[in-house]
Amino acid sequence: MSFLRRRKGTDSSKSQNLRCNIVKEDEKNNLYESPRKESYNSKKWSCWDSCCWFIGFVCSVWWFLLLLYNTMPASIPQYVTEAITGPLTDPPGVKLRKEGLTVNHPVVFVPGIVTGGLELWEGHQCAEGLFRKRLWGGSFGELYKRPLCWAQHMSLDNETGLDPPGIRVRPVSGLVAADYFAAGYFVWAVLIANLAQIGYEEKTMYMAAYDWRLSFQNTEVRDQTLSRIKSNIELMVATNGGKKVVVIPHSMGVLYFLHFMKWVEAPPPMGGGGGSEWCAKHIKAVMNIGGPFLGVPKSVSGLFSVEARDIAIARTFAPGFLDKDVFGLQTFQHLMRMTRTWDSTVSMIPKGGETIWGGLDWSPEGSSFNCGAKTLRNNSINNTDQIPNINLANMKNVNYGRIISFGKDVAEAHSSKIERVDLLDSMKADMLTNLTNCDIWIEYHDIGDHRIKAAADYKVYTAGSILDLLHFVSPKLMARGGAHFSYGIADNLDDPKYQHYKYWSNPLETKLPDAPDMEIYSMYGVGIPTERAYVYKVTTATDCSIPFQIDTSVEGGSEDSCLKGGVFSADGDETVPVLSAGLMAAKGWRGKTRFNPSGIPTYIREYSHAPPANLLEGRGTQSGAHVDIMGNFALIEDIIRVAAGATGKELGGDHVYSDIFKWAERINLQL
Repeated sequence: MSFLRRRKGTDSSKSQNLRCNIVKEDEKNNLYESPRKESYNSKKWSCWDSCCWFIGFVCSVWWFLLLLYNTMPASIPQYVTEAITGPLTDPPGVKLRKEGLTVNHPVVFVPGIVTGGLELWEGHQCAEGLFRKRLWGGSFGELYKRPLCWAQHMSLDNETGLDPPGIRVRPVSGLVAADYFAAGYFVWAVLIANLAQIGYEEKTMYMAAYDWRLSFQNTEVRDQTLSRIKSNIELMVATNGGKKVVVIPHSMGVLYFLHFMKWVEAPPPMGGGGGSEWCAKHIKAVMNIGGPFLGVPKSVSGLFSVEARDIAIARTFAPGFLDKDVFGLQTFQHLMRMTRTWDSTVSMIPKGGETIWGGLDWSPEGSSFNCGAKTLRNNSINNTDQIPNINLANMKNVNYGRIISFGKDVAEAHSSKIERVDLLDSMKADMLTNLTNCDIWIEYHDIGDHRIKAAADYKVYTAGSILDLLHFVSPKLMARGGAHFSYGIADNLDDPKYQHYKYWSNPLETKLPDAPDMEIYSMYGVGIPTERAYVYKVTTATDCSIPFQIDTSVEGGSEDSCLKGGVFSADGDETVPVLSAGLMAAKGWRGKTRFNPSGIPTYIREYSHAPPANLLEGRGTQSGAHVDIMGNFALIEDIIRVAAGATGKELGGDHVYSDIFKWAERINLQL
């Protein structure tokens, strides 16, 4: 019994010890788990979590909508759109097919700067796997994957303006070269689709693609592009019963084709040897869309500081972000270094000097554009009513002639009150030799602080002095450009020097072809504030940054002011001012002049901008914006009618909203 009692006591003691050990283990586990639970529960929601959830949400919604779009009946989107906006009008191609219009004259498209695709044919090791892949246009995937390699291959040789050693980038061929700039962003696609509605197809349409980075003559030197355009036009005429072509250039393509018309007549080796009658035999009409005939001020800001209005505003919201070394990139410096190898950019520097663009105290436009006015929607191409009258008494005169001013006070003061230094004396100072330790070399690094200060101390630049400034800050580019382009007004067009190709893209220094039956159209948007002049400042950033910047803090002081964010705006299509797009058709080529000796009929067709009424309209069918106008139904209808055989008179002649004829009277251009 005593034995049993001892055994029982022992078991009881062991049991008690076991329970104690279990309790201790639980306490121990709780001791370790408690901090983890507390840490987990107290974890804060970070910015990265929000970003990830937001990106996931957007992607999920996008894929869901894409699934709906591809599975629902084709009539559903149209039904929804009509339920919101009312019955849709027929596209121009459908409308004109119902009227009985059919394919007639072959059509040639000439794309502008940056809208044509470029693909890689030879590259360095970093571009392995990219043979015949698009470097420009399409998805721009390589820009995101290997940006420095992409910039290297998109650049040209800074000495020759041609291919760098070991790199060959060439234009994409065919209609796909410029139908879409990027996925979903049309350029020529809408026009091509509407022409197809009346019977056009690839044998009656030709995309005259070219490498838009090169100077115009160098496209022939390197790729024989001008010869190919000549041969294709001759083939289209021969295979379509002798019917002449209708040529449709857009943006810089307008200048390119102007160069072509002189090249094709000129004797070899400089020209194509077609003779003085070639254009008369092969071209029915040239329908220029958004043509920067006399240049664009936006090109000046692009060359000077790689800026335009939108980029300057972006800099304001994220100061220094694009200048700094973010993710291994210095965006502006890389962009400037790349674009300053593209000789084509200097083709759009304003031409004609102060005679065309105005001086220190005058400009042709004066103050006749209300930058705050809203545009009414009106898609009728037969309505020639003017935009509502503007109360000029409430508008301040703008010194548009001052393309660049350093400071708002300089932009607004009378010229007699502006103290300036002599820029030419400063240009004689010795250049430095890249004394900075910057990773990315740009020409500003060779200038030195004293020359940068001198450029700002000159205070104000007109179209007459802007060339001196650009030679001052970009000597290599301007030296190459000076061999291929000119910006003056010819005194005597019979002077043999104007037979050189450098003058062929300047309408003020060349004659139109001897083709009295040909027609020339200037077609462009109006009613959009368009960059015309700039207020600049000298930056106080690091030595490796670009020293000049648009001063976005400068405002005009009223809602209707044309000075906003350091940019003076005038009437235009958001890129090309009306003055540049319309003056030659309004005055320089109107009737028989020294610039148009055969009296080729010229017509102005303006399209008043009206933004889309809702998101379902996309980029709109009444847009006057520089690229979006390619989807403007009124413009497309005009083009199809001419391609089908109509003349300018049958279209109704001039269709004008702006004051281009009034401005033309103020310009003392010898005719």
